[in-house]
Amino acid sequence: MVVVVVGGTGQTGTLLVEELRARGHEAVAAARSTGVDVISGGGLEQALAGADVVVDVLNTTEQEEAAATAFFRESSENVAAAARAAGVRHHVLLSIVGLEAASDLAYYRAKLAQEAAVKAGGVPYTIVRATQFHTFLAPLIRANSVDGEARLAPVNLQPIDLADLTTILADVVESEPASTASAGGTGGTVEVAGPEVLPLDEIGRRLAPDLKITSDGKPFFGANVPVNALVAGPGARLGTITLADWQAADGG
Repeated sequence: MVVVVVGGTGQTGTLLVEELRARGHEAVAAARSTGVDVISGGGLEQALAGADVVVDVLNTTEQEEAAATAFFRESSENVAAAARAAGVRHHVLLSIVGLEAASDLAYYRAKLAQEAAVKAGGVPYTIVRATQFHTFLAPLIRANSVDGEARLAPVNLQPIDLADLTTILADVVESEPASTASAGGTGGTVEVAGPEVLPLDEIGRRLAPDLKITSDGKPFFGANVPVNALVAGPGARLGTITLADWQAADGG
């Protein structure tokens, strides 16, 4: 099948394109560097012509809520409109576990707006909510450190490896949209996570042994996040690569 990966030149997108091609699909990366602008809509129609599936793994560096919300809403509305016009049969969106439970985070509220745009887009869809990536963890610890000490929020994480994530995303591409009745009544959303739940302070001690790590009730990125808000629920698809596996393989 023909699969267009929006954001296909980024870290996750590149791995997904490689995985899909290895499975025999015609996978095409759509990004600004390939002439596609999801905000203006420029190049989207041409990129999606003849596509069976579109996968959106775009991210934004916008930290302010209004700007992030505008980016996600406008880009998803444009992708959905172009997909609908092209007769694309499946719109796959990469999102985040715990959006409602951790809605005190402005970025999570922006992602909820993106999900709403996909649901209203008129194309059968699957929203894949993933937990934090292994590659995200060390920068997270460092961002919470001052003078050699990281004071971390008392939350649990269930980190997933990008290799596991791209395998599961490719499986979703090859499946029926979760929003259809034949997909088992998932409500259009599936969760994916790593194989283990770990407290953030333990993760900090593993990845930043040079820092003093404490868990003291500090907010998670300035927000009050319940202890298990970022952990996948029952029925989530789980990867197999642990944090220790990732550290051994990548020197994390």
